Amino acid sequence: MAEFGENNGLEAEEHDETNSRNVPEPVCGPGDPAVTVPRGPGSSNHDRRKKLVLHIDLNNTILVSDSVIAHGTEASLEHFLSTVTWGKMSKGKWEWLSDSTSLLPPCDGAVSYYSHFGRTAGFTSAAGRRFRGILDEHLDLLQWREGTKGNKELYVKGAGGQLYHWILPSFFQLLRDLVQEGRDFAVIFRTFGNDLPRVLSALSRALNEGAHPLFPDLSDLKMNVNVTPGKIRCNKKGIVLTRAEDSMSTRDGERGLYQYFSSAQGLGGFQDHFDWWSSNTFSIRGGKPLWVDPFDQHVQHIFIDDNIRPNDENTIVHPKKS
Repeated sequence: MAEFGENNGLEAEEHDETNSRNVPEPVCGPGDPAVTVPRGPGSSNHDRRKKLVLHIDLNNTILVSDSVIAHGTEASLEHFLSTVTWGKMSKGKWEWLSDSTSLLPPCDGAVSYYSHFGRTAGFTSAAGRRFRGILDEHLDLLQWREGTKGNKELYVKGAGGQLYHWILPSFFQLLRDLVQEGRDFAVIFRTFGNDLPRVLSALSRALNEGAHPLFPDLSDLKMNVNVTPGKIRCNKKGIVLTRAEDSMSTRDGERGLYQYFSSAQGLGGFQDHFDWWSSNTFSIRGGKPLWVDPFDQHVQHIFIDDNIRPNDENTIVHPKKS
């Protein structure tokens, strides 16, 4: 999903030449406690059999591109690297604290390059050149191999003319794994962008016609794709959901929307309200609504989005009790 605050990176130029050679990995101390994730009172074998409703963003989540800001594969991957590489300002200069990428800070005081300097074009050609190898490796993994047959909706052309997978192959593997595990699940795409119609069409072809060269047997999964995009629109009075003949509003109560999503089958999607998020200064108040019921013993809703920041007011998902 797009993030905002364009920065030309002038303050950061040539940082790779400053405090950049032979950077040791950060030492956080052998006695520091390991980070653990508690199982919680609801974790049990019963939870493994709950129906899963997966709300999944598109841009920069399962698509390595961002139509909102017209970023292709290379630019999107470069931007992502700037969000998972870490350093700090030291005596007025940027100092790298790790040569590895990670979703979480490697030690106290570390901040991501993006969080300090904002969006920077050509990250791995300047300040982040030490990470160029990671960029090249993953671009190679994303290549749509020359001569490979497949539906044109499944690949995109990069800046240099190279073809890349448009939808991450790992998403198709996720579908296959969930079916093989016997899980009851549904996928609901939630995006601010305009890619939803094409995504639904491409998935319909891949799942029904065997159009994906890496997964020619997807039709065996027998998954339905609703190719009609829905919309979620918000204002101060409430939230309205529409898709084809379906229409629901929070004015009739939040519970109805929770039940609507909980009863979803197969794959489908909704375009969320970008202008509402923008008018709320890109804060949680204007984020994509997610109705939850922590006491539901039968359904588990999960939201996957690259812009979720659990400890930040400017996150993209707005949880709502139903």
